[in-house]
Amino acid sequence: MADFVGAVDQGTTSTRFMIFDHGGNEVGRHQLEHEQILPQAGWVEHNPIEIWDRTVSVIRTAMQKANLQASDLAALGITNQRETTVVWNRRTGRPYYNAIVWQDTRTDRIASALDRDGRGDVIRQKAGLPPATYFSGGKIQWILENVDGVREAAERGEAVFGNTDSWLLWHLTGGVDGGNHITDVTNASRTMLMNLETLEWDDELLSFFNIPRQMLPEIRPSSDPNTYGMAHAPGPLGGDVPLTGDLGDQQAAMFGQVCFAPGEAKNTYGTGNFMLLNTGTELVRSNNGLLTTVCYKFGDAAPVYALEGSIAVTGSAVQWLRDQLHIINAASESETLAASVPDSGGVCFVPAFSGLFAPYWRSDARGAIVGLSRFNTDAHIARATLESICYQSRDVVEAMAQDSGVTLDVLKVDGGITVNELCMQIQADVLGVAVSRPVVAETTALGAAYAAGLAVGFWKSTDELRENWNESRRWQPEWNDEQRADGYGRWKKAVQRTLDWVDVD
Repeated sequence: MADFVGAVDQGTTSTRFMIFDHGGNEVGRHQLEHEQILPQAGWVEHNPIEIWDRTVSVIRTAMQKANLQASDLAALGITNQRETTVVWNRRTGRPYYNAIVWQDTRTDRIASALDRDGRGDVIRQKAGLPPATYFSGGKIQWILENVDGVREAAERGEAVFGNTDSWLLWHLTGGVDGGNHITDVTNASRTMLMNLETLEWDDELLSFFNIPRQMLPEIRPSSDPNTYGMAHAPGPLGGDVPLTGDLGDQQAAMFGQVCFAPGEAKNTYGTGNFMLLNTGTELVRSNNGLLTTVCYKFGDAAPVYALEGSIAVTGSAVQWLRDQLHIINAASESETLAASVPDSGGVCFVPAFSGLFAPYWRSDARGAIVGLSRFNTDAHIARATLESICYQSRDVVEAMAQDSGVTLDVLKVDGGITVNELCMQIQADVLGVAVSRPVVAETTALGAAYAAGLAVGFWKSTDELRENWNESRRWQPEWNDEQRADGYGRWKKAVQRTLDWVDVD
């Protein structure tokens, strides 16, 4: 068998291709950013053609830098930004519109209407999700209603929908020359259109959004020995490689963090934060603002479910300090600036740029910096930004404990912000539990590689994957209980100041 597995990691700000050996060690990578298109307030788009072009480039460059051929790869996995919605013509391969990104809030009236007439409760019961701008169903409806010719093309079977995993899989398996239109259960579970119990598209849910069923991809397991098809020789790999792993990015991170047992949790720090708790084969419905979602599915085995707390703005708040406020020149400078003061000087920053996600689900919220005085400097705002990342995560931990009864002893963390050691120390302080970062921080791509490799026998079992996991750094809490309670109390008060700012009715 070939010695390596490859993984495409198509994220919110960039696309990368990574290559791993049997020990889960990185042996090659290349990464390229793509444009963030912001047509108006609350709208966030990507160019699907640019994303495909970036994918081709990162695959070719990573393989060349590692001096590898397609025959060196046992399998290929894909992981992707979930919910981001692409609608394209299967005959021409052209998108009808830019990809509408998960952060986009243009569908707020669609979401609020669902809750007003009772359909929202059906969505919660069947799909495990609250009606929100976050998910794909409303984005598809918006494109059908606002882009000329799309509904007619959908009725003819020409216009098809997919998240970015489907878009890339379709291209990799042939595109207009017979490409396969498929997705996996984890991505499908983020649309408001899939029934969590049957793992199939639900006709009642489709009717809520007036979406033709023939637009939707076939739903497959996350790790599939039957393959999604071959990445063919004319494509970026230059040879045939089986495509056998496909997971949404946060579920892929669970794979990469080897959270295979019920009660294990991880928190990924990226553009947003995403905490998942494995609940096993039990479908646990949240009463505290969390999402019930599919964690993964191995071949014909029963699906494994998770509770998830999705936070819209964390790493992107640091980008905002850099790109809009210009108080730092690089994201890494946020740590140095924040560390120059002992605390936030009474400042609280709630970065509700896209409303508030879990556990509040308030699309009427908008960002606020409160507690300012003339004493405060850019350093206090930088520190309040790092604290906002950690307090939003505490909101989710509190909800998870209420829903599941699980009290965390340690939180596994991954993603770009985990290199910010001050932020991770604040996280341990805010939660009152240890925070653990693995040696391989790019767990999203690693998880996609693991899913693909398991399907072809490159790795024999999840126990083998556990042996690959090693800790790089652990942070212990340093705050006392009074500091922790006071800080969280101020945070909750600040959150209340952000609500009822936008009229979504």
